[in-house]
Amino acid sequence: MTQKERVINYINNFGSISPMEAFMDLGVTKLATVISNMRYNDHIIVYQKYTESKNRYGESCWYMRYWLNQEQFKKDTEVV
Repeated sequence: MTQKERVINYINNFGSISPMEAFMDLGVTKLATVISNMRYNDHIIVYQKYTESKNRYGESCWYMRYWLNQEQFKKDTEVV
């Protein structure tokens, strides 16, 4: 299975993916490159959003999260 196939399967199973999830669960170290190739080579629509979290020191950090399904993207990113 290719990295692209693993990423697509992961998103289909869990709704979205972050770089840390890609690394820990799939062994994909350059998720942004895989996503870029999916967009430009395979013409797959990928939704993305910067997400804020805290690191182990309590500091804010930002990372990109990716979705394939527009409805899931809207659901996960809607502001309450």
